[in-house]
Amino acid sequence: MKTKNADASMRTKDFAFKVKAAGETGAIEGYASVFGVRDSYNEAVMPGAFADSLAKHTREGTYPLMLWQHNPDEPIGVWNEMSDDGKGLFAKGQLLQGVRRADEALIMLKAGAVQGMSIGYREVDVEPSNAGEPRKLLKLDLLEASIVSFPANRRARVDSVKSDGRLSEFAQRLRDGEPPSIKEFEDVLREAGIPKAMAVQIASVGYAKAVRSESESSGEAIKSALSDALASLRSITTKT
Repeated sequence: MKTKNADASMRTKDFAFKVKAAGETGAIEGYASVFGVRDSYNEAVMPGAFADSLAKHTREGTYPLMLWQHNPDEPIGVWNEMSDDGKGLFAKGQLLQGVRRADEALIMLKAGAVQGMSIGYREVDVEPSNAGEPRKLLKLDLLEASIVSFPANRRARVDSVKSDGRLSEFAQRLRDGEPPSIKEFEDVLREAGIPKAMAVQIASVGYAKAVRSESESSGEAIKSALSDALASLRSITTKT
């Protein structure tokens, strides 16, 4: 049931994102919305806001559209997974290679020139702002999620433009006996979303020790150490 403050027209809400690792596949994933965060419009999307809309999409075998700047004439890809997981609206999608705007979007994502995602929705149920609290969006009909230029909420982000490019290059240099510098490894960790202090500690202690002892290690030992490091990295990023 709609509250009297619900707006039935389509509205949009912007979110910032950070690209962790850019490759050539065009696969993207991350949180299109994070629950309970007051944005610059003094609104907060509440847990469960997308549940009914996602259930409807599931019944109909559809997903919200992936557009460029909310332009219905410029679809740039497809979303193939969306879930309301308690933290927010988690989405996975694929930019369509060969589509001009999609190719441009991928280039800009990799360069960090594009800084936002925005959802297009209709309000179904809202709670008005009261006593300093934000206006709470309780139930939304999700229509589309666009790649856009200007973010409003810096808590939600696309976590990655996925490929094995950076990590593959990193591993290859280790195999070739040309380990990247500690700073380069720190940058890889930062791109993966690891906080700066933790990235510095991991790179300057564990990785530095491995590099120093490389000449005394077998190739298999190095590969094993790298595998363990990547497993730990994935474990950390899954929890953040």
